[in-house]
Amino acid sequence: MEKILIIGPSWVGDMVMSQSLYTTLKQQYPDSIIDVIAPGWCKPILERMPEINQAIDMPIGHGEFNLLGRRAIGKTLQEAKYDQAFICPNSAKSAIIPWFAKIPKRTGWKGEMRYGLLNDLRPNKKSFQYMVERYVALAHPKNKMVDSSSLGGLENLPRPALTIDKNEQQKTAEKFNLTIDSSTVGLCPGAEFGPAKKWPEEHYAEVARAMASTGKQVWLFGSQKDLDTCNGIKALVPEELQSKIHVLSGQTSLIEAVDLLGACQTVVANDSGLMHVAAAVGCNVVAVYGSTSPKYTPPLAEKVEIVHTDIDCRPCFKRECEFKHLKCLTELSPKQVLDSIQKLEAISVSAC
Repeated sequence: MEKILIIGPSWVGDMVMSQSLYTTLKQQYPDSIIDVIAPGWCKPILERMPEINQAIDMPIGHGEFNLLGRRAIGKTLQEAKYDQAFICPNSAKSAIIPWFAKIPKRTGWKGEMRYGLLNDLRPNKKSFQYMVERYVALAHPKNKMVDSSSLGGLENLPRPALTIDKNEQQKTAEKFNLTIDSSTVGLCPGAEFGPAKKWPEEHYAEVARAMASTGKQVWLFGSQKDLDTCNGIKALVPEELQSKIHVLSGQTSLIEAVDLLGACQTVVANDSGLMHVAAAVGCNVVAVYGSTSPKYTPPLAEKVEIVHTDIDCRPCFKRECEFKHLKCLTELSPKQVLDSIQKLEAISVSAC
């Protein structure tokens, strides 16, 4: 029986995508025990991944080195006698704990100075286009992982699939006075990365108006930071339709958002962590890309439409527009998104 420790990512979207690694490991070692050490906020997400035995809280903050703290955690983990560790982040500090835990095999991509800390060092990360490929490639022997073609294409990789607790979903809906039915559209207008990922409020409001006018519920998701944005979108919708618009931003916990996203038929989202959550709970996903590109971290949904403009300066991967015009977002019309919603819903109907 293989005992595996994963040093997990620190961002929502990356954590969701890393499930493809855990699924691959379970396919290879069905009786394996997989534990993941990650920030406390990740625990509810990890509990919705059936591959995971235990989520271990990482008490040291993201970006904090704290060598003595990492040494103490590693010493504690020695008792578990793990056979192998997989280190998802690229930092040197992320590889310290498995080294102190004396885990015999420590696998990860070449990143910061990690020679010695890792003894199964993979040097060719850039040969794999997608982040999810980079995660899955770590589960395979180094000599077989030459490039993306070694994995047989993105469509052949296991997709993240978070489980939905139907009882908790219903309780959460009742908590927020929501009705679960098949005509709910979720909007995720935030992005931690910065304004160059955020489609304009007025465009989201036009989508919300169009959906509400057909009788659909519209749920607005996000963190507390996104509350003003979500309230602004609702305010732009005609008053007679506002009863259909529900602002959940900053009110739900992350796992409550997971369950409520699982009740949405379609979700429109910026390139963000919630976009990946929506994909992993089985929604139709319309993914809006501004300064970034789906050629690295696309939503891994079965039914997905990716929308973006084709102006010369994108993708620039900047947090803020250096030209101050944000045309990659402002020139992406609500009609493009509404057409994508209609297309996905037509596919869903034909599949029934």
